[in-house]
Amino acid sequence: MAATIALIAHDRKKDQIVEFAKQYQPVLCRYRIIATGTTGQRIKDATSLEIERMLSGPMGGDAQISTQVAEGKVTAVIFLVDPLYAQPHEPDIQALQRICAVYDVPLAINVATASAILEQLRRTRVAHLIFNPVSGQGNADHDLTLIEELLSPAMELVVHLTTPDTHPSELVDDAISAQADLILASGGDGTISAVAGALIGTDIPLGVIPRGTANAFAAALNISQGFMPIRSACNIIVQGKTWVVDVAKCNDQPMILLAGIGLEAEVIERADREAKNRWGAFAYIMEGIKQFNQQELFETEIEVEGVIKTFQAGAVTIANAAPPTSVMAQGAGIVDASDGLLDITIGAPQTDLEAVGAMVNLVGAALMRHPTNREDIINLQTRRVKVKTHPPQKVVVDGEMVGTTPIEVECIPRGLIVFAPESADLHQEAPESEA
Repeated sequence: MAATIALIAHDRKKDQIVEFAKQYQPVLCRYRIIATGTTGQRIKDATSLEIERMLSGPMGGDAQISTQVAEGKVTAVIFLVDPLYAQPHEPDIQALQRICAVYDVPLAINVATASAILEQLRRTRVAHLIFNPVSGQGNADHDLTLIEELLSPAMELVVHLTTPDTHPSELVDDAISAQADLILASGGDGTISAVAGALIGTDIPLGVIPRGTANAFAAALNISQGFMPIRSACNIIVQGKTWVVDVAKCNDQPMILLAGIGLEAEVIERADREAKNRWGAFAYIMEGIKQFNQQELFETEIEVEGVIKTFQAGAVTIANAAPPTSVMAQGAGIVDASDGLLDITIGAPQTDLEAVGAMVNLVGAALMRHPTNREDIINLQTRRVKVKTHPPQKVVVDGEMVGTTPIEVECIPRGLIVFAPESADLHQEAPESEA
C-alpha cells in the first residue's frame, strides 16, 4: 500500500473539501497528496500542504488518478461528489469508483466517510524506506517487492531510492519533514550508517534491512538471522521491539560501527568485489590475514582523558559496535553497543609469526567472547579518543574510506533507537512511546 491520498471534489463541494483538508492537515501532511487541478489549487492556497496537481476532472484528472490507483500507488481516495447535479465527465467518475472497488482502495464520497478514513489513518504508522538498489548480490527489484509485501500489512510504506546524486541523509531529512513514524534503511553498511547518522538524537526508530556484503551493524545487533535475512529483519520491524544503542562521531562524521586505521583501512580497500561476491563477509577476514603479514608498523599517538601514549602499531580500531567478523575490533572479546564507551584495539606484532598469532588470538577472542592475552594487542575503553600517526595512515569509517589521520572519535551514549530482537544482547530498551 502506497502512502498517497487523492483529493477530488465537484464544484459545489470544493468549499467542503478545503475545510476538510484544513481540519485534517496534521494527518494529510504525512502523506503524498494528489488532487485534480482546481481542487488541488484551492487546497494549496488554504493550507501549507504540498499538493501534486493532476488535470482538472473534465480534462482527464479523474482518469489520471484512476491510473495511479490501478498501479497500487494510492492509499485512499476522497471524492466529495455532488449527487444532485449530473457531471459532464460522469464516465470518468464511474471508472474511478470501479477501479477503487477492483483494487480494494478505500473511497469516501462524503465528509462523514472521509473523516472515518482519516481517523483510521491517524492511527496508522507511516514508515519511510531508504532503499539502495545497487547494494547486495541479489535482485534489487525482487528484494524491494518482498519488503513491500512483508511490511505493507502492518504500516504505510513510502519508498525512497538512493541515487549517486542523492545522499541517504537527504532522504532521511525529507522523511523527517514528512513526520515519519519510523525510518527503514535497506542496503549495505554504508547506507545503514548514513541513515542512522541522520537519525542521531531524534525519537524516530531505525529499522535495518541488511542487503550488503558484511552487514556488520545488523550482525552486531543479531538482526541478520538465518538464511533469509530480509524476511527476518522485516519480522523484527513488524514485532516492534526497540532498543537504544550508542553511536559515535569520527571527526564530526556519524559512526555506528567502527573506525579503522592502518590494517583495517587497507583490508577494506583491497577486498575486491569478486572476493566479496564469493566469500561474503569472510572476504574481509581472509584479506585481513594476508594484510597482517604485510602491514608495516607506524608511530601512533593516542590521547585518552588528557593522557598521551605512544605506540608502534600496525592497526588501530575504535569500535562502537562490531560483530565477531570484525576481527580487529575484538581485543576486549566483546563490543557492547550500549555501554557508553568506545572499544580501542591496538595491534603491534613485530614479526610475521607474531602477526599470525595475533590474528588467530583475535579470532578466538571474538568466538569465545573473552579478552586477548597478548602483549602485542592492547585494549582500551573510553568515551573519547584522539589518534595521530606518523606517517599519516588511511582511515575507514563504517566500511567507507574517509581520508587519513589524525582523527578524534567521541561516543554518543543512547544516541539511536533501533528495532532489534530480544536476543540482541542489549541493555537499554526504548520506551514504548518512542517506538
